[in-house]
Amino acid sequence: MPSGVVVTALGRWVRMEGLMLTRLLKAKLHHAVVTRTNPEYHGSITIDADLLKASGLLPYEAVLIADCENGNRFETYIIPGLAGSKGIEINGAAARLSKVGNRVILMAFALYSGDEVEEHEATVLVLDHANNITETVRHRAMQD
Repeated sequence: MPSGVVVTALGRWVRMEGLMLTRLLKAKLHHAVVTRTNPEYHGSITIDADLLKASGLLPYEAVLIADCENGNRFETYIIPGLAGSKGIEINGAAARLSKVGNRVILMAFALYSGDEVEEHEATVLVLDHANNITETVRHRAMQD
């Protein structure tokens, strides 16, 4: 990669000089229900692979998690779980910040250049108490 260049979330090469990147929501799972906690595992959050595919979240991507029941917020990374399992499993030390049955919001963010901000659309999956997708919402960063 040439010097003074950065690759943005959409894979574009952009010159760094005078560049301003904006951190925007990339994808969100809204009101996912924790199905398992495992403080003995070495870290991460395991998410049903079908939910990852539907949301655009990636294995090993960093996510911010907000627990709706107790207000705890923590950051970890994604491990893909068994497709169709509807599993949301919080592992490692973060397992002590939530519990089975708690509703959580999982958010991933990415950096976008000025042109990309205009094109960006976040994907939000609204889940029910069994982690089924009840609604898919697409939010544009720039409204017409």
